[in-house]
Amino acid sequence: MRRLLIIVPVLILSSLFGLFVAMILRGDKGPSVSRLIGQEAAVFTLESLDGAKPVTLADYAGQPVVINFFASWCTPCRAEHPILMDLAAQGVTIIGINYKDKPEAARAFIEQLGNPFVAIGEDANGRTGIDYGITGVPETFVIGADGKILANWASPLDLSIVEKRIMPALNSAPALSD
Repeated sequence: MRRLLIIVPVLILSSLFGLFVAMILRGDKGPSVSRLIGQEAAVFTLESLDGAKPVTLADYAGQPVVINFFASWCTPCRAEHPILMDLAAQGVTIIGINYKDKPEAARAFIEQLGNPFVAIGEDANGRTGIDYGITGVPETFVIGADGKILANWASPLDLSIVEKRIMPALNSAPALSD
């Protein structure tokens, strides 16, 4: 009986270790995989954080855009914010979606860290997040000029992810000519 109490945990741990190694060796894409890649992006019309006209994806039709779901209470959102600021400085069009957060908290977040967004929509009830299948915040999507989802990252952005995923997706999706 004692042997069984020793052998079973060792077998379980060995199996988990083997699974982990197999995922690494096959290049598992982890949080970047989305069943929505290649699908039409969900349309939305959200109240604007600044009280201006509503924020809608249709306003950016014909050009590639980045959609970033964030919240002021999200520590990883704060960590990735300088990356978003850099992308905006490079001319990338980024739509922010304030996910289930108080507007005053989101405004303070933006005031403190800077505003990389061309528009910020309020997703107070999380419906837009559900439509995009987000798993939490931060989560970022690249939408092509044709309205299809080209890339998705379900973790904080870093320079490597921007270089390997976000920019290649944006560069593969030039604006549609009028």
